[in-house]
Amino acid sequence: MAALALRCAGQRRLLARLSPSFSMSHVVPMATTAKEEMSRFWEKNTRSNRPLSPHVSIYKWSLPMAMSITHRGTGVALSLGVSLFGLAALVLPQPFPHYLAMVKSLSLGPALIYSAKFALAFPFSYHTWNGIRHLAWDMGKGFKIPQVNQSGVLVLILTLLSAAGLAAM
Repeated sequence: MAALALRCAGQRRLLARLSPSFSMSHVVPMATTAKEEMSRFWEKNTRSNRPLSPHVSIYKWSLPMAMSITHRGTGVALSLGVSLFGLAALVLPQPFPHYLAMVKSLSLGPALIYSAKFALAFPFSYHTWNGIRHLAWDMGKGFKIPQVNQSGVLVLILTLLSAAGLAAM
């Protein structure tokens, strides 16, 4: 009986707190609307002659900038490639060796096969080596501009060597 009385009293207090009359009496009106704030912002920028949002086209391209964009691109490409390969493995009717035999039956030249393997190995190698570079950065190493450029060149050299090695397998 006491539990029921406490429950009813608790419900009444909760309803009293949630009622529109209670909540509206404690509302503080906003000084300005979002539209007014945006208008003030743009007027202030116009008065101070600030440039609009910077665009990629105004920057001088650098190795770290290009490598950052390429790292993201290879990440997306590898993710899509693995997803499509997995989907194909689920959907296609024949097992993988059947399709491998079909490719072998095309009698493609060794230069074309090596080029295709290199094209597949390059994004994997690049993303791996640049990911190791990012791990070093996560540990606080190599943030000075000369070190960033040196590590970028090292990543490119290691990428080319490892992609060539993987393609030769």
